[in-house]
Amino acid sequence: MTSPQLLFFGMLAATMALFLSGRLRHDVVALAALMACILSGLVSSEQAFAGFGHPAVITVACVLVLSQGLQNTGAMDWLARGALPPEAGRLPSLVALMGLGASMSGFMNNVGAMALLMPVAVRLSGRLGLTPGQVLMPLAFCTLLGGMTTLVGTPPNLIVSGFRDEAGLGHFAMFDFAPVGVAVAAAGTLFVAAIGWRLVPARKSLSGGGFDTGSYLTEVRITEKSKAVGLSLRDFERALEPSGAQVVGLVRNEVHMFAPRGGRRLQPNDILVLEADVDAVAKTLSVFGLRLEQQGSSFPDAPPGTRAPDSSPDTISAEVLSGGDEDRNEARGRAAREDDILLCEFVVLPGANIVGRTARQLHLRSRYGLNLLAVSRHGTPPRERLGSLPLKSGDLLLMQGPAEVMADFINDAGCVPLAERELRIPQRRMAIIAGAILLGTVGIVTLGWLPAAPAFMLGVLLSMLLRTVPPRQVYSAIDWPVIVLLAALIPVAGAMQTTGAADRLAEVLVDVIAQGNPIAALGVVLVTTMFLSDVMNNSATAAVMCPVAIGIAENLEVSPDSFLMAVAIGASCAFLTPIGHQNNTLILGPGGFRFGDYWRLGLPLEGLVVGVSIPLLLIVWPL
Repeated sequence: MTSPQLLFFGMLAATMALFLSGRLRHDVVALAALMACILSGLVSSEQAFAGFGHPAVITVACVLVLSQGLQNTGAMDWLARGALPPEAGRLPSLVALMGLGASMSGFMNNVGAMALLMPVAVRLSGRLGLTPGQVLMPLAFCTLLGGMTTLVGTPPNLIVSGFRDEAGLGHFAMFDFAPVGVAVAAAGTLFVAAIGWRLVPARKSLSGGGFDTGSYLTEVRITEKSKAVGLSLRDFERALEPSGAQVVGLVRNEVHMFAPRGGRRLQPNDILVLEADVDAVAKTLSVFGLRLEQQGSSFPDAPPGTRAPDSSPDTISAEVLSGGDEDRNEARGRAAREDDILLCEFVVLPGANIVGRTARQLHLRSRYGLNLLAVSRHGTPPRERLGSLPLKSGDLLLMQGPAEVMADFINDAGCVPLAERELRIPQRRMAIIAGAILLGTVGIVTLGWLPAAPAFMLGVLLSMLLRTVPPRQVYSAIDWPVIVLLAALIPVAGAMQTTGAADRLAEVLVDVIAQGNPIAALGVVLVTTMFLSDVMNNSATAAVMCPVAIGIAENLEVSPDSFLMAVAIGASCAFLTPIGHQNNTLILGPGGFRFGDYWRLGLPLEGLVVGVSIPLLLIVWPL
């Protein structure tokens, strides 16, 4: 073994030890490994930061942005409602949820898919008589399985494709991963839905149900095209029962009815006063096609983090324009310079300036450009309209507006911000646009019109121009630690090849463990990749194992495709620990899990993956 090889293996061992210790963030460890390679001469200064321009890194960043567009517009909420049977039994419900999670992960960031479906999973667990963890862990594992089905499903697939291209064999196409990946994902999904959830320990959630501020009093207007038009109030309330929302008043022609009759038919422009939590409000608006009454034309139906398409100095609401010149100019300036509309929750402190005053008296829109969407008051629900409700200390206010204006309001009013809330109201038109952008981008790559990196960058550009992702939110949508991790490890993996360390490690695995048998060597690559992905980042695992896989194939004089595909599959199978993937970490608290709970379902699932994938790899990608 040469000195550069010994030096590289020493550095690699130290890097893996740091990954396992968890004392430093993954991107910091990757940067440390890169600097060690530069200082030791294993990586030249000219090539040190070439990874930041690598097509795989660019594509990963773009996919994260397009995923944000799907979340902003509520496209996945429409899909979830349509795909999940509302009253089906345990097996059909679990199969539908797990299948949806796997399908979504094939085309969007799997962390985003998991985050979108977590509330659905928790609600479903209550209906099925299961603990949240018994649904959350199978869902997390299925989102990982779904990532192995397409080129953009997970970053390791892009890394594997990049190494294949550097080996002179060209990139993998968008759906080259599907023949094996779909079969493995389908088998895994059926297993966890039918049997696997029984292996998950039934534990209580450690998160205590999350942050709960109780119900809000809010007002919603029935639009001309609303599905609520013509319904009796009794039928409307019956439809609200599953969400826990209730009607506490009806306003028609400026007449406020505190206890309207159940047989009264709802009409366009009726205003319903609802008592509901934030999630119930969002669901009610989406299902029935309603709109928030207090959401003025300055910020029409915009989800948090977005700016409405027509929010410009020329479209300030009539209420803003009714203020004085100073107020009008201030509102115009703010609307012109703010891209991001936030939804924030405030608590009114004792002695605050706004105690005893109504929203109408405070001139929230004309003075600040803010919308008061809802008020939460524990105990007896307030009976007044939102605009005429005198505020009290301890009230919770749900307000919408630009971040800078929120800060001004805090200083003037004597309120304390509790949290930034999420009120994602699906918008059919914008959801269709976001979905069309993603599908069009995938189609461009599939047809070979453009490589993945420029094609997905085109999708990001369209997302910004069409406002499914506001320009300012583009940068916050990217998981920068993952980007830095990938960019730093690509040159390190290159050093593994140039020093001959990859060939040396491949020789050991082939001669000592597989004993020259190509099929056994394929199994060794798959199992080794699985093990590493359980204890270190899956992108890092792919970057380390790809040179080894290519070296083994060259040593055995067989095609490297099956070995590279084995790396892609193994990198998506981090099922044994909560640190193997972010989705596993996400469910740790809500599921009430301990570190040792994951292997009970994860180990049988990894065995199933090995049993299904090895024969398929030999058939689809013959040696």
